Amino acid sequence: MRYKEIKKKIQSHYNSLPKNHQKLADYFIDNFDRIPFLTVQNISESTSLSVASVVRFAQRIGFTGFLEMRENIAENLQTQIKNNEIFSLLEKDRLKDDTLTSVAEQDISNINDTLNLIDRRNFDSAINMILESERIYTAGLGISFLLSQILAYQLKQVAVDAYSLTNNQTSFLEQILYLGKTNVLIPFSFPPYSKETIEAAKFAREKGVRVIAITNKDTSPISLFSDVHLTVKSENMLFTNSFAAISVLINTIATECALRNKINAKKMLDELNRIAKEQDLVLP
Repeated sequence: MRYKEIKKKIQSHYNSLPKNHQKLADYFIDNFDRIPFLTVQNISESTSLSVASVVRFAQRIGFTGFLEMRENIAENLQTQIKNNEIFSLLEKDRLKDDTLTSVAEQDISNINDTLNLIDRRNFDSAINMILESERIYTAGLGISFLLSQILAYQLKQVAVDAYSLTNNQTSFLEQILYLGKTNVLIPFSFPPYSKETIEAAKFAREKGVRVIAITNKDTSPISLFSDVHLTVKSENMLFTNSFAAISVLINTIATECALRNKINAKKMLDELNRIAKEQDLVLP
């Protein structure tokens, strides 16, 4: 059984699991590559849950017990490791013990993991939703607000009508009142998860607005209220989220939209260049 199949088995049971088993589900997904090297006792200690809970969790997912689940994960570990070695930029014997190298290594790891985490069918569905929509709305708070603005800007550059929701005079919910079934909402949701962003996604779904969530894990709160969610690794040495992998995803979304809509994207680029020259906005 491949990694994505095991992950989907966990996700399909997630909402029906008790809280302690949801904690185990998060642990298994976040530590997939380490599971083959852990005993049931190791996982019990790491999650502060009993050995019996770990065994029952594996059984609820569809395995006879923890050992069978671990064996299935171990079978595809070698392939998974090879997939993670997409970047050979950081060779261990050449690393220097400095902050620049450490941060770069973390961001490269985030990008590698993101390439493996994102289901290509989900990505394809997300692009189709964007191109079929009359207008795209992006949303987020904190650093996610800046990311939502960047995505809206990038989409506009390739002839996709996109706007970023603000959180000044009116709340997200008030602005979503004007959205309809021909629109798509793309919320960014990363730890610490903003309750207002999650409520916005929930309200949009209730109105029939399609939702594409960009978040850090498949079991994040906002994934429950999205038609499609794209998982991005955002681990950082600081308490904030790293946006290196998120930036890659934003650029990829805009690029794919341009590739599938070349005529309109080129018209938009030509028009932007014409305006910039007429208004003397760029250096010759």
